[in-house]
Amino acid sequence: MEVRFRDPSLDRLETEPGDAGWPPGIVKVYRKRLQMIRAAIDERDFYGLKSLHYEKLKGDRQHQRSMRLNDQRRLVLEIQGEAEARVVWIVGIEDYH
Repeated sequence: MEVRFRDPSLDRLETEPGDAGWPPGIVKVYRKRLQMIRAAIDERDFYGLKSLHYEKLKGDRQHQRSMRLNDQRRLVLEIQGEAEARVVWIVGIEDYH
């Protein structure tokens, strides 16, 4: 799947050296998740990995999804398009506690 970023700092976090103020463990897992998203055929691949806790958000954010980075932080994303034209928009990293 194609990956795009709502926030340019999240794009830089993947590609540039350094941590941009995030804990090193979060940066490492974030980069690993982006590799996994790019390699996925569709979002069913995420549901198959229970450790991701991939879920649809509720309320005014029902168009968004999230997956676990660690016990405290989650990666928020939006999926748009159909089949091979699917685009995953990385929205942010959020603290769920």
